[in-house]
Amino acid sequence: MQLVKIYECLCDRTRLRILHLLLEGPLCVCHFQEVLREPQVKISKHLGYLKRNGMVEAERCANMMIYRLPGKRSAQLDANLACLQDCVSEERIFREDTRRLTKLRSGFGPDCPTCVREPGV
Repeated sequence: MQLVKIYECLCDRTRLRILHLLLEGPLCVCHFQEVLREPQVKISKHLGYLKRNGMVEAERCANMMIYRLPGKRSAQLDANLACLQDCVSEERIFREDTRRLTKLRSGFGPDCPTCVREPGV
């Protein structure tokens, strides 16, 4: 992946928040909606942009599209994701996203696909 493409993807607040959440494991659009408190259209647009640029992968699981970070990542992408992970504790919005994601994951029931309930699967 080209470094310029990575930075084009990282230059948007919503995309940064999405990538930050995906560092914790796969999620579907409805989970992003709940955690980010953003409309489905906006989240889907940004997920599509990230997918077209190789920053996320999507897989159908039951009737949901599950998004995750790519299994094979370039060294540049890994370095930038590591930097993001290191920096998020300094920003309130990312801490709030993490708190809401933790609460959301604790409530995943048996009707939630295994591919979402178990981070990193």
